[in-house]
Amino acid sequence: MRKYAIVILLVLALAASAIGAPRNIILMIGDGMGLAHIAAARLSSGPGSTLAMDSMPVSGFVTTYSANAIITDSAAAATAYATGTKTNNGMVATAPSGQTLRTIVEAARDFGKSTGIVTTTAVVDATPACFASHAKARSEGSAIAEQLASSGVNVLFGGGRGQFIPKGEPTSARPDDRNLLTEAAAKGYKVISTSDELRTVSGPRVIGLFAPGNLTEMAPEPPLSDLTTKAIELLSPDKDGFFLMVEGGMIDKYAHGHDFDHTVRDTLEFDKAVARALDFARRDKHTLVIVTADHETGGLTLLTDAAGALQPMWSTGGHTAIPVALYAFGPDADQFAGLVDNTYVANTMVALWRLKIGLQGSTGIPTISSSSVTALPSAR
Repeated sequence: MRKYAIVILLVLALAASAIGAPRNIILMIGDGMGLAHIAAARLSSGPGSTLAMDSMPVSGFVTTYSANAIITDSAAAATAYATGTKTNNGMVATAPSGQTLRTIVEAARDFGKSTGIVTTTAVVDATPACFASHAKARSEGSAIAEQLASSGVNVLFGGGRGQFIPKGEPTSARPDDRNLLTEAAAKGYKVISTSDELRTVSGPRVIGLFAPGNLTEMAPEPPLSDLTTKAIELLSPDKDGFFLMVEGGMIDKYAHGHDFDHTVRDTLEFDKAVARALDFARRDKHTLVIVTADHETGGLTLLTDAAGALQPMWSTGGHTAIPVALYAFGPDADQFAGLVDNTYVANTMVALWRLKIGLQGSTGIPTISSSSVTALPSAR
């Protein structure tokens, strides 16, 4: 009888372990998405409406300062999420010292997991770039494109085709004659550029660049929700699991320009992508979904006029230092509750998989003070 009891306990322990450790992680970043942006999207359907991210049972807040500024830019913030290490504004997965920082995409890839990067901006833009490339300046688009094309990432979806095609071709943004898409195809990638191709393409390696620069997010381009669904479809057959970063990148662009209607539209589309990820995670039961932002953009405040109609007020054309929202669902979601730093999010994700990122032996979190940091309200 005692032997049977021991066997039962072992089975229960193994089952608890399987449930507790996520096989897959989906990190979703609404670029520039502050609490007011989320509230505006929620209120757009009327009082009492809810978003998909509202259904996630764990929530908290994230501090966003960079290594050299109270107000971060997207590159420093994305570096923190990708490598667990603070860096200076403008640097891409590179430490202030110039040392290369190992990213979660690189660590997951080398661990045998499939990896994916999805964005509505150009894939060489700051946030997607930080997960699979390294540069001392986010403006080094051509070099970033070369690294992305050779990174081994399984799925790369977004805009930015101009950085991948030779300078003689229309819409090219390259300074040379390299065709990175031809080079990627020779390495086994399927290269696509239309919604029809997205629907029918199969894995295991796909590059989909649907615009020369940032996506317009209008037909015939595929929406972020469809890109997310397809990325999950391509990555999920891997029995070792996958890591996927999904960015709603145009929220930030529109907020910089104080375009309230498009900011709300993009936040709602990002939330549709969150819904697709949650649908998969609820069926799969081994997937951790994390939703957050890199920073707040625009200093958005929501007021009402005399008739009770919603009126947006913007305080800056840049970013702010306000903490951003954090939501989590799935195995170990409880690790992401409360007020945490953006480096904590990265280091906790990789701790679940026992992986190493950033610089070996570094905590990734420098001690800073108001006297040693420059606030950059125009950081983009």
